Amino acid sequence: MFLSALLLLLSLATTTTTVSAFQQAPLLYPSSTSRNISSALFADLEELARIVDISYCVSPPSLGILHPFRCLSHCKEFPKFSLVTTWNTGPLLSDSCGYIALDHGKERVIVAFRGTYSLANTVVDLSTIPQTYVPYPGSGPDDDGDGDDEPKCEGCKVHRGFHTAWLITNKLVLPDLERHLHLWPHYKLTLVGHSLGGAVAALAGLELLARGYDPTITTFGEPRVGNQALARYIDQRFHLQTPNRPYNPDTDTDNDTHQFNYRRVTHINDPVPLLPLTEWGFASHAGEIYIRKPDLPPSAQDLEYCVGDNDPRCIAGQDSTVQPGGVSKRDLLASVANEVQDVLHEPWGVPARYRLWELFFAHRDYFWRLGLCVPGGDPLGGGGRYGDGSGEG
Repeated sequence: MFLSALLLLLSLATTTTTVSAFQQAPLLYPSSTSRNISSALFADLEELARIVDISYCVSPPSLGILHPFRCLSHCKEFPKFSLVTTWNTGPLLSDSCGYIALDHGKERVIVAFRGTYSLANTVVDLSTIPQTYVPYPGSGPDDDGDGDDEPKCEGCKVHRGFHTAWLITNKLVLPDLERHLHLWPHYKLTLVGHSLGGAVAALAGLELLARGYDPTITTFGEPRVGNQALARYIDQRFHLQTPNRPYNPDTDTDNDTHQFNYRRVTHINDPVPLLPLTEWGFASHAGEIYIRKPDLPPSAQDLEYCVGDNDPRCIAGQDSTVQPGGVSKRDLLASVANEVQDVLHEPWGVPARYRLWELFFAHRDYFWRLGLCVPGGDPLGGGGRYGDGSGEG
């Protein structure tokens, strides 16, 4: 599976230079030249990275998440959390895994969506041809006259595997979720996902918004969920047409930076936010916050706001297929292709230029090394918040 994924990625990456750039809708740029985030937003994102990391404890070989809120990962750092339920529908990319918890400290209902353990399986499944997307409860006319039908999503296409994952998940999640949102009506609905879980969180957010809720969504390493029409629809539904306003320490309070409700966090060395490729018809939506530091740990100064769907100063700047004229500052997928060639010709050698294994780590390196679910962080070292394997923060 791993070799087949590398071969697929090689074939994909070597064709990217022949694809024209997407033409995104005009988006306003911030008046300030600053792209900094606030210390409060940084702390919020770092905490959410720990919260989504706990979702990897749901499935074997972990012991799971136990009541009231105990696990081998960061559960002890959230003493005011109480577990509602967990779900795990299987290991395939079209399946889903995660948990629901109540945060009685910050008054939140949290839904955390786990990613996939295998980046190789991710790459293979990312080749799915998009299918038609119809928003809940349908995109037809307002037949009953109550005005509650959702806006149409004209021409929208969605990744079949991601869509199937949410369709499977919502039957398991919605009864418990809606019951607790009713029991705790003043609690904020918070969705968080990593990798595959980020894509599922995006689709969950759209449906929950259509059901009348007001979710805040944060994703880490989210792949492209659908085509350009769907990306624009997400921008519209979550008011991402106007970019995240940069933090101004002279005029803003920390609360000012929490005004938007969709944060799509990417990492400089993570290729997954660039997949599936543009020639398959996929595109990124706005709301991006970019980690430009390659290794752990990042600081607030290492994160920056991005503008629009394909800000060339962020992760899109490493994909020639979304840059005018097919030019990028570094073509991340082409870098991977070169490394794959080295591996295929010298299978026992370690590629000298880029090192593929660093890409696999980069997809998990969002504040913490995600997906381990072991006490104290990464047992191999480098997996904690401070990059020493201790897991102490």
